[in-house]
Amino acid sequence: MREIVSDGTTLLLTTQYLEEADALADEILVIDHGRELARGTADSLKSRVGGERIELTVSDPNQGPIAVDLVRPYAVGEVTLDAPKGAVSFPVDADADPLPATVRALDEAGVRLAEMSLRRASLDDVFLALTGRTTEGSAEQMKEAT
Repeated sequence: MREIVSDGTTLLLTTQYLEEADALADEILVIDHGRELARGTADSLKSRVGGERIELTVSDPNQGPIAVDLVRPYAVGEVTLDAPKGAVSFPVDADADPLPATVRALDEAGVRLAEMSLRRASLDDVFLALTGRTTEGSAEQMKEAT
């Protein structure tokens, strides 16, 4: 596909595998239920939901809501919680170096972490922000509709 495109041919790729779109597409159009939700380069779409994300899992899932309240001041967008897993995710301003302050706030409140990472936003994050559901949920809904 890259060879065809490098020769000047325009190629339209339809996929629900957003990693594939991220790797191959110059421009991405996000469509949901026949409606255009967003259009742009992978980087421009990712920047809409925050370029970097902190993801953490608390040792005790019951402390998930506490963790959400504690990290909210460091988030530059919506903080999400997967309550059964105790997994918290939120976009951050990487230039503000939010990781140390987040760790301190959780530690001072006695919230123990099982894991924590800082990562770049993905196109899956973009889809979730635009639709309120994951691409897996979208694929399952498509199967049910057929």
